Amino acid sequence: MKRLVLLCLLVGLFSLPSFGQVSVGEKGKLSGLFFGDYYWIANHHNQDLDGRNGFWIRRIYLTYDYKISDSFSSRLRLEMEHDGDFQGNSELVPTVKDAYLKWKSGDHQILAGISSTPTFNLTEAVWAYRSVAKSPLDLYDFGSSRDLGLSFIGELGEAEKFNYHFFFGNGNGESAEFNEGKKVMLALGYDLTKHFIIEVYGDWNDGTTADTYTLQGFIGYRSDVFNFGALYARQWRQIIGTDLNLDLVSIFANKQLTEKAAGFLRVDHMFDPYPDGDDNAFLPFSPEAESTFLVGGVDVKLHETIHLMPNIETIFYGENALGETPETDVIPRVTLFFEF
Repeated sequence: MKRLVLLCLLVGLFSLPSFGQVSVGEKGKLSGLFFGDYYWIANHHNQDLDGRNGFWIRRIYLTYDYKISDSFSSRLRLEMEHDGDFQGNSELVPTVKDAYLKWKSGDHQILAGISSTPTFNLTEAVWAYRSVAKSPLDLYDFGSSRDLGLSFIGELGEAEKFNYHFFFGNGNGESAEFNEGKKVMLALGYDLTKHFIIEVYGDWNDGTTADTYTLQGFIGYRSDVFNFGALYARQWRQIIGTDLNLDLVSIFANKQLTEKAAGFLRVDHMFDPYPDGDDNAFLPFSPEAESTFLVGGVDVKLHETIHLMPNIETIFYGENALGETPETDVIPRVTLFFEF
């Protein structure tokens, strides 16, 4: 049954007559996106991965939006992806990414169901290259992009310079849970000027085996030709028997170079060893030492909705507890992105 569903989705995706959102009836709309890589692991701290290369589908979205009335609308989004540890052999299986009912009145809206969290919505928008690399808090597992619960979003003030996003959810991603604890998330943003924005974000997750607290400060600049962002984040993990504090900084930018080309660059630094880094679903890190993640490349626009992006990911490590430095990770890639 899973393979039949996947086949129907892919046939529908690639048989669409042209790129662009497709109307389904008077109130429905079908859209989606695809991105994946050809990668080569030129060097890696895990020598078993050295030299591996191949094609990898990192994300397929198929989204259906339906307008119920002027106040109510809904969304269903399916997601498919391959394992990102360069060792798995999984097939593409659809899972539910979004499933919510939205009520909107003026500048305020309430979403009920599975929807995006405020954890890195803004930073991901300013970074603008999720198809190349996850945003910093997403990459290092400081939080999830989705949760199941209630989301409150809006703008405040006559000039609409203040914005808020409050989420009360399970704290377990898209999955259901049955414990007593829940997760609360809040992002408060302010438009300093037409282009500059600042945001403060915090959350508390009352988990079954650990409580986590996250705090982030972010400043960004957005325009049609240049984006820039800088953030600092700290997460406190109160695990039974021990406590763990993680500190992260990130600086990134992208710039339009010509009508058909743009460049992007990002640097992240983890001041602490990345726990469970070897299990990262996007890029295996060494969990033994602090790390600096560097990614840069060029975005070539083949069509308004089709992009080809040669890029290189590099991870430098500090010394571990034994005074040794893990090998540097170097992974050249060519990323293809298109949406419809």
